[in-house]
Amino acid sequence: MAATPQNPAAATPRRKVSRHRGEGQWAAGHFTPLNGNEQFKKDDDGLNVRTRIETIYSKRGFDSIDPNDLRGRMRWWGLYTQRKPGIDGGKTAILEPEELDDEYFMLRVRIDGGALTTQQLRVIGEISQEFARGTADITDRQNVQYHWIRIEDVPEIWNRLEAVGLSTVTACGDTPRVMIGSPVAGIAEDEIIDATPALEEMKRRVLNNPAYSNLPRKFKTAISGSPLLDVVHEINDVAFVGVRHPEHGPGFDVWVGGGLSTNPKLGVRLGAWLPIDEVPDVYEGVISIFRDYGYRRLRNRARLKFLVADWGAEKFRQVLEDEYLGGRKLIDGPAPEQPAQQWRDHIGVHRQKDGRFYVGFAPRVGRVDGATLTKIADLAEAHGSGRVRTTVEQKMIVLDVEEGQVDSLVDGLEALDLTARPSSFRRGTMACTGIEFCKLAIVETKQRGSQLIDELERRLPDFDEPITINLNGCPNACARIQVADIGLKGQLVLNDQGEQVEGYQVHLGGALGLEAGFGRKVRGLKVTSEELPDYVERVLKRFQAEREDGERFATWAARASEEALS
Repeated sequence: MAATPQNPAAATPRRKVSRHRGEGQWAAGHFTPLNGNEQFKKDDDGLNVRTRIETIYSKRGFDSIDPNDLRGRMRWWGLYTQRKPGIDGGKTAILEPEELDDEYFMLRVRIDGGALTTQQLRVIGEISQEFARGTADITDRQNVQYHWIRIEDVPEIWNRLEAVGLSTVTACGDTPRVMIGSPVAGIAEDEIIDATPALEEMKRRVLNNPAYSNLPRKFKTAISGSPLLDVVHEINDVAFVGVRHPEHGPGFDVWVGGGLSTNPKLGVRLGAWLPIDEVPDVYEGVISIFRDYGYRRLRNRARLKFLVADWGAEKFRQVLEDEYLGGRKLIDGPAPEQPAQQWRDHIGVHRQKDGRFYVGFAPRVGRVDGATLTKIADLAEAHGSGRVRTTVEQKMIVLDVEEGQVDSLVDGLEALDLTARPSSFRRGTMACTGIEFCKLAIVETKQRGSQLIDELERRLPDFDEPITINLNGCPNACARIQVADIGLKGQLVLNDQGEQVEGYQVHLGGALGLEAGFGRKVRGLKVTSEELPDYVERVLKRFQAEREDGERFATWAARASEEALS
């Protein structure tokens, strides 16, 4: 048969025609759920699960919880099931979720901007002691995480938190997570601009708001007016960074599309300068772009960073201005200046703009307990302070201390093993939750990190260079391994006897703030947990021997030979 305009198929092979589903973008009209997560979110808003927790699950117990609530919607209120004890890391990727689930929960308290009153801190500590077996880890996003939480106790915990102005709403889930901010906002002498009013308005607009409770994945926010760039802005979905415009004065530079996990990407600048009163509008615009244009087909491509990588900054800014800001054009602005120092954690004693002082101190890898938190609250109040802060480095700060009270406060913290004069290793080591509680983890991290600090302090007592050592229990990079001087990704490795043991893949020379970039991986370099102190000692001694004057570890690691890094 000859091909004709009426019969074009006669000239070409017949092929199966399938309907193109795209990436599941709502803005393209693709509202049909393309995976189980999208389906349960469509079936019922995650915010609604609170009522079932209060009226059904807390009264009938763990076995009454609907699976889509248990492993899905309960995250909208900060609840994850924790790992069942005794399951080794080799089974993490093999067992089904119900085999990994314990009948206890991790509960995350969101602390936006790291801001707490001593009253709030005391309540957090008391809840820890009464309901969480003393657990209360400080995270690298300024939150506090409890473990061993029973579903029966959750309503009472919420009542106590909310009585002092705290919440667990959207602390997890496909939602606007905690908004991290400078822990010294409004008090630091060198601050460019106090971001607190913008942060409060951003919270007011999006928290507990059904318009933003079904995002493609989690959405991470950072805002700071500090010249120290103290909120890891490069690895957030959206970040607002304090800058001075040559014509308009203090305001914010806008970044979008950062994130780590298994596909790390640094955020990009939109090139726009904002006065503080425009920040909430732009924030709402960016989160709305993510909701409407974000990829919902595959979970591993559902973060904003993938959309930004495909669009580029110019198109993203154009869509933001045209579709979400009513055609308003943003003002072009300068990039933030590089910080003058590598440490950005506010550890030590620092003068505030009002003449008083703040004191930053270092718990071990974010691990504290409820009793310690209540003692910190008591200690702060005894020295005239009613305010404390958490930081993005798993540290804490007491604000508003009179000069005559500083030494006594520092001594009191030291008595709690919370030093304001930490070694470089105590100051620079972070660790994620690890296999102790996390269902995704492969190796232990918290205890290993604490032991590593002790060993390095003993072996290298005079080492005083800024160094970051980040331990992560799996590839998901909750402890920011790719941007650490020494990043340690947990995995199972073979020891000298050919046995499978806990260990780490090593990333070297990552950085944020100062020439931000990801660390390099030395081919075949894996270290067992037992070998870890030997390895870190060896590489730091080589750094000391080979570095040029004033050279940072990250710069040395980028140029060092593989032999020097092995």
